[in-house]
Amino acid sequence: MSSLPAASASSDAVATSSAVHPVDQRLPMGRLTALGLQHVLVMYAGAVAVPLIVGRALRLSPDEVALLISADLFCCGIATLIQSLGATQWFGIKLPVMMGVTFASVAPMVAIANANPGVAGAQLLFGSIIGAGAISIAIAPMVSRMLRFFPPVVTGTIIAVIGISLMRVGINWIFGNPFGPTAPAIVDPVYAKWLADVTSPGSALPPVPKGFAILPTVPNPRYADLTGFGVAAIVLVSILLIVKYAKGFVANISVLLGIAIGAVVASAMGIM
Repeated sequence: MSSLPAASASSDAVATSSAVHPVDQRLPMGRLTALGLQHVLVMYAGAVAVPLIVGRALRLSPDEVALLISADLFCCGIATLIQSLGATQWFGIKLPVMMGVTFASVAPMVAIANANPGVAGAQLLFGSIIGAGAISIAIAPMVSRMLRFFPPVVTGTIIAVIGISLMRVGINWIFGNPFGPTAPAIVDPVYAKWLADVTSPGSALPPVPKGFAILPTVPNPRYADLTGFGVAAIVLVSILLIVKYAKGFVANISVLLGIAIGAVVASAMGIM
C-alpha cells in the first residue's frame, strides 16, 4: 500500500512534464482562423493608416499613395513570415504573430516628409528607415539585456502617449477626412457655380486670373455625420461589453466580433 502514493506522484510528474506549454499549443482550425482573421483586420487598419499619414505629409498623388500602401502591406507580409516561421536562429520569434506598422516612428517620418515633400522626400525617408533598421538589428542583443530597466509603467506610458497622439487619425476616420467629400468645409455652392460660369466657354465675364481658387467657406453637412459616429460607437461598446462579460475564446476575439457587429449594422443601414 505504501508504494501507491509514490507511483501516483511519479505518474503525475510524467504527465506534467509531457504537457504542452500554452505558448506551444496548437488550437483547432476554427479558432485559429478566427484569431488569425482578427489579427489581420487589426493589423490592416494600422498598416494602411501610416502610409496614408506619411503620403499626405509627402504631398504624394493618390496613385503614389496607393503604391505606398501596397509596398507597406507587402513588407508586412514578409516580416510576418520571418517572425512566424523564423529565419535561422537570429531572426524570427517563431510565434503566430502578425507584423504591422509601428506608430512610434510616425512623428519623425512626418517631420522628414514636411521638410522634404515629394518623391525626393520619400527616397530620403526610405533611406532613413533602412539605416534605422540596420542599427536596430545591430543593437538588438544589447537591448534584450536591458529589458529589466523598462518596467510595465515605462512601456505602458509610451504606448499610451503614442495612442493618444494618434487619436486624431481615428477621429478623422469616424467624422470625415480633412480633404475630400467628407471634409469639414466645402466650397460655397453659390461661388462654385459662379466659378463654373466664369470658366465656361463663351462666357462674357472677364477671365479668371491664373492660380485663382475659392477656399472652402461653408460647413460640410457630410462631416461628422451622426451615422458614422453611431456605427463607431456601436463597435466600441460591443467590444467593451464582450471583453467585460464574455469568457475564454469569445473574449479573445472581441475585436473581431465588434467589427462584425459594426459591419452588420452598417449593411443594414445601407452605408456599406
